[in-house]
Amino acid sequence: MTEDTATHVVAPSTHHLALEAQRPQTTPSQRRSLAPDLARGALLLFIALANVWTYLYGHTSTTALGERPADASDLDRLVNGVTALLIDGRTRPMFAILYGFGIATMAARLAARGRDERGVRSVLARRSVGLIVLGLAHAALLFGYDILAPYGVTGLLALALVHRSRTALLRWFWGALALMTAVFAPVIYGLIDLGDDGVEAPTTDYLASAVERIIDSVLESVLSGVLMFFVPHVVLGILLARAGWLTDPARHRGRLGRTTALVGLASLTANLPYALAVVELWHPQGALGSTVLLAHELSGITSGLAYVCLFGWLAAVWSGRQQGAAVGVVVATGERSLTCYLLQSVMFAPLLSAWGLGLGSSLSTAQAASLALAVWAVTVLVAVALQRAGRTGPFEVVLRTWTYGARRRA
Repeated sequence: MTEDTATHVVAPSTHHLALEAQRPQTTPSQRRSLAPDLARGALLLFIALANVWTYLYGHTSTTALGERPADASDLDRLVNGVTALLIDGRTRPMFAILYGFGIATMAARLAARGRDERGVRSVLARRSVGLIVLGLAHAALLFGYDILAPYGVTGLLALALVHRSRTALLRWFWGALALMTAVFAPVIYGLIDLGDDGVEAPTTDYLASAVERIIDSVLESVLSGVLMFFVPHVVLGILLARAGWLTDPARHRGRLGRTTALVGLASLTANLPYALAVVELWHPQGALGSTVLLAHELSGITSGLAYVCLFGWLAAVWSGRQQGAAVGVVVATGERSLTCYLLQSVMFAPLLSAWGLGLGSSLSTAQAASLALAVWAVTVLVAVALQRAGRTGPFEVVLRTWTYGARRRA
């Protein structure tokens, strides 16, 4: 989650990235770039809003896409529509692109310190294994939809990508995207029946729920590796790093702005039918409904790119200016994104899970969104407190120590 530690893919997403493929000039003493930490800190709010829905249970769901609770109030419907349009299916792609950026940046820094390609891959492999272990522990203890383990598996795949040429990376991008579509489409259109046993009541036994979570996490991690679900996103992140768009956003402000506008507009257009269906303003059925869902799933990649570029553009706008307190606290959160991500589960799981206080059975979507905002705010306060104490996040320390060893840190 940290730099040291988430339909149609429109032409601008690869064409503009192809314009500049040089590696960013990074040195051990270089300050952290504003853009990626700003993006991580802000997007952790999106993570909270996306994850809180997974804890809700005991409601009668709508028959519309998105499966929001039925009998929603006008406020709930507004929240449903906004989150369906801007957040559903977007959080993992956003962080996966930033994850790819982090891999490429880390590889460049290691190379600048004299590591050969084999040494770089060795460090990256240790880091990926560390993420897998952290992710599986996270799933077993608290949250079955953990993303760290699938990212770690993807990081192992990225060992074959990090030193490839731009041309080779683009081939991997399109190949993995084609594989993803080939897997999603038959399932979504009902050509492959995975079975539907209905919604099961969540278990109130913590140990039983832990077994369920770890099994689900292992299966998802294996599938994400075999089917290369996050490889397109990681490739985009590597290309962004090599182009210097996030490390030197002021230089690329125009490209960042154009990509945000063009790719963002295409993504919103592709996802708007899904959002309208979630709030039940229309009811697409059969093949049309499947097409709406497929467009929603695949447009998450372009949405992720648009969000990352948006924060790169904002960093360019603020470059050289006096940054306000709001920017500082968000950046502090982004610098400790791994710790803040895990801290969200520490708060969500006991409050909402059936094995905990069980509040997930009674919250409306608007109330759940308010809780997500409050949880994110708590993580921001923790990050700011750590920053003022001159300390990094504890889980960042754990991962770096595992990656580099106790006596050698990047």
